[in-house]
Amino acid sequence: MTAGPDLAERFAAWQDLGFDPHHCPVRDVLSHLGDKWTTLIIASLAGGTRRFGAIHRVIPDISKRMLTQTLRDLERDGLVTRRVFPTSPPSVEYSLTPLGGSLLGPLAGLVDWAERNHPAIRAARTQFRAEP
Repeated sequence: MTAGPDLAERFAAWQDLGFDPHHCPVRDVLSHLGDKWTTLIIASLAGGTRRFGAIHRVIPDISKRMLTQTLRDLERDGLVTRRVFPTSPPSVEYSLTPLGGSLLGPLAGLVDWAERNHPAIRAARTQFRAEP
C-alpha cells in the first residue's frame, strides 16, 4: 500500500502535537465525520436539498433528537446550510454547502470501499465469533 507510509508520517506528526484537538484533524474533524449518522446525512443530501422529514424517512433508524443534533453539528462546521420558511408550522430545508459538497468525493471512495469489502468483513466477523 502506497498510502501507508504517508499516513504513518501524519500520525507521528499528530502524536508530536499531543493529539491536541485544535491541531489534530482526526480528533477535530474526522472523529465527527466518521460518525455513522453524519455519513448517512451527508449521503442523503448528496442528491440535493431535503426537508427534515425527508431526511428522517431515508434514515428511519435515527431518532429525531439525534437527527436534529447531527444537523446542528454539520451546520456549525459549515458543511450544511439550514433554511427556514415562514409557514405554519415552519418548514426547514437542509442542503450541503460548497464545503460539504467537497466531502462527497472522499466519502464516495469510502462508501465504495465499504460496499466492496462488506462481504469479507461480515465473513471475518462470523469466523471470529466461531473461534474458541
